[in-house]
Amino acid sequence: MVSQTKPTDLSTWRGKAALYSKGIAMGLGDSVPGISGGTIAVISNIYDELVFSIRAFDARLLLLISQGQLAAGWKHINGNFLLVLALGILTGLLVSANTVLYLLENQFEALMAFFLGLVLASVAILARETHILHLHNGAALLAGVGTTLLVAQLDPVVGAELSYGYLFLCGLIAISAMILPGLSGAFILILLGAYEAMLTALTQFQWLTIIVFMAGCGIGIIAFSRLLASLLLRFRNICYGYICGMLLGSLPVLWPWQQAVSFYEDSDGHQQALQSVNVWPLNYTELTGQSPQLFWVALCFVLGGAAVLLLRWLFSGRH
Repeated sequence: MVSQTKPTDLSTWRGKAALYSKGIAMGLGDSVPGISGGTIAVISNIYDELVFSIRAFDARLLLLISQGQLAAGWKHINGNFLLVLALGILTGLLVSANTVLYLLENQFEALMAFFLGLVLASVAILARETHILHLHNGAALLAGVGTTLLVAQLDPVVGAELSYGYLFLCGLIAISAMILPGLSGAFILILLGAYEAMLTALTQFQWLTIIVFMAGCGIGIIAFSRLLASLLLRFRNICYGYICGMLLGSLPVLWPWQQAVSFYEDSDGHQQALQSVNVWPLNYTELTGQSPQLFWVALCFVLGGAAVLLLRWLFSGRH
């Protein structure tokens, strides 16, 4: 069995700073196509606590609030944990809206290699803890791989009508992916045709758009977390086998050398890649006119794997 994670110790500033940094990492992951904030939550050992804390938004919470027991309600939902983590996620989203997007445009190969190393190291850690060779867990792994590959084959929506109702629906759907390791919420937003609109809303502080989208996220995550919590309680190892499979299925999306095969025009009139195919690094320059940057790709791949091991060590409480 994968051990139940202990509640995060927020009694010290060090504990709060550690959780805040995990939130930043989750925000960075959620904003980038190909990686999930749920992946970061698994790596940093807070995934279970996150799911069960969100599930606590229930009838008991409403009862406590109606009785004026606000402190008890806050404790019931693990409020300090969720608040610090949410602040970190928001910080990560704001930072990534500029920094990570710049890297995607200018250092795509190296950035994807970093994520590739990160995901592979995560799978190695989870597989060791999940008894992945057991029949049911192995079958769950294959199902997870198939799920991610199936989603990756879907055709993105271009020119979707971005009404507030549609943005609410996008939030409802994308948040389910964001909390699942291996499924990228940003990639889901691309499929729905809302990725650019939400990045613009974040960078330009379009509050109404953000509030409508977040309302969809809030309802979606409360509903979906109840299903996840139930599955984790009853089928823990199978769930983590499925998660490992989803992570493995995301690897083709993170391949550093990609050639765009179709494009769309963004709101500024610039051509943006819509769909890409993976190519070998030896053919990359010939096909795209860009350097494969083999040294930097290899270095960033190693750094990605090392980052996971470092996070695991820092957040394990064993040092």
